[in-house]
Amino acid sequence: MRKLWRRPSPAMVVACIALLVALGGTSVAAVSQLGRNTVGPAQLQFGAVTNPKIRNNAVTSVKVQNRSLLRADFAPGQLPAGPTGPQGPTGPAGPTGAAGPAGVIGTITVRTSSVAIDGGTAENGAYNTDRVTRLCQGTERAISAGTSWSDDAINRELFTGEVEPIITNNQVTGFLAVGANDSGNTSTFTLHVLCYTP
Repeated sequence: MRKLWRRPSPAMVVACIALLVALGGTSVAAVSQLGRNTVGPAQLQFGAVTNPKIRNNAVTSVKVQNRSLLRADFAPGQLPAGPTGPQGPTGPAGPTGAAGPAGVIGTITVRTSSVAIDGGTAENGAYNTDRVTRLCQGTERAISAGTSWSDDAINRELFTGEVEPIITNNQVTGFLAVGANDSGNTSTFTLHVLCYTP
């Protein structure tokens, strides 16, 4: 049987060695051209460095620029709340709101109380005075009051000296009034108090 394999000639051996050296030299030259710190942001395509391509724990605080992270970069509850700042100045008053609906007051009852005051000597400047009070009843509240005389004729010296509220537990529960008579006749002085149930 005839052998198919022949010993290569010296020229073939030299040619193969030259080819290997040429190929190896190209790769070495390509590697030697990339020195340290030669690949920077300008050489990286946008979005080329993704999360799977970064080794775990490779990015540490030393590699993060100070004040470059935002609150949104942290999970909720990771950043402690800072101290409460000082109170700011009072802002301007807002616009006046719309008027509310009118309130409803129940039935108003007029409560009265009277006193007879002697007129003494007519128009001598010596007035006889007396006072009368009237309270509302139950849970009623007083909202106003007025007075009247029984014989308030022309030129009679009759007048109301004062009308003041009676306050109980910060609520107006009645009124007090003072009448003065210098008419020479006895006249009835009446206090009228307007009371309502809240």
